Amino acid sequence: MPKLFSIGQYVVFFWSNEEGEPIHVHIAIRKISPNATKVWLTRGGGCILADNRSRIPSVELNKIMDVIGDSHSIICDEWKEFFEVDTIAFYC
Repeated sequence: MPKLFSIGQYVVFFWSNEEGEPIHVHIAIRKISPNATKVWLTRGGGCILADNRSRIPSVELNKIMDVIGDSHSIICDEWKEFFEVDTIAFYC
């Protein structure tokens, strides 16, 4: 499961078995966890909250999602490299 980066106490990553799903990342507190928050990346360069399983407070989650949006192209490149794909499916 590739860890993309950390934002304070939060880890942003994707699972290694998610090939075939639209591009998204997970956010967990301190360490990678199956109860992580899920965020879809959008075709337009932003992101949308899918669920907040790790119960990140909304003020912090909004800041993290801003960083994810700002890192959109880096995340897309990492997704392509890890899953060995040329094109990416987006949620919307």
